[in-house]
Amino acid sequence: MRIRIRWRVQRKGLLYSCHYLFLFLGFAALGFCAFAYLDAALFQAYESRRFTEALKPAAIPSRTVASIVAQAAARDGSIIGKIEIPRLGVSAMVAEGVEPHTLELAAGHIPGTSFPGQPGNVAIAGHRDTFFRNLRKIRTHDLIRLTTLSGSYDYLVESMRVVGPDDVEVLKASSEPTLTLVTCFPFYYVGPAPERFVVRARQIRGPAA
Repeated sequence: MRIRIRWRVQRKGLLYSCHYLFLFLGFAALGFCAFAYLDAALFQAYESRRFTEALKPAAIPSRTVASIVAQAAARDGSIIGKIEIPRLGVSAMVAEGVEPHTLELAAGHIPGTSFPGQPGNVAIAGHRDTFFRNLRKIRTHDLIRLTTLSGSYDYLVESMRVVGPDDVEVLKASSEPTLTLVTCFPFYYVGPAPERFVVRARQIRGPAA
């Protein structure tokens, strides 16, 4: 009888311990998420302000020279421009590279693809639960604007499709200036998503040569 009572007391104590442990872990997870979002928001605000200052005419002696210098200096984590999709309210700074830390703070230009202003395919990746969350609402003929030190480039959405995570065909060079946006799919999937959502757009306007 005493053994049974003792076991009940121990079990009750264990349940209370597990309860508080899971509660602590839940608050820790929420705190980590809040910190990550705050870190990204502060990074975006700071880099957006710096980028706006850099776009002032006095800071850019030559658009062509600025473009060449920006591309030559591009390294993982460096800012190369800003992407906007006005209808969806998407606005994010774009950094070079797709390393995890880079994508936590910004959309990422995929290395090996073209830079804005160059012929070919400019490819940009972003997380489905942060900067590219609203891509789920995108439609054909939506306008996408990519602003760099060499000027602004406007693209018109032509297609959307879902592909496997290893499908690199979407990053293939094109014969005309295009833009490819890549994010994980499904948008509401819990955990690492098994597929990729790809948006393809063609350039319709760019800075004068």
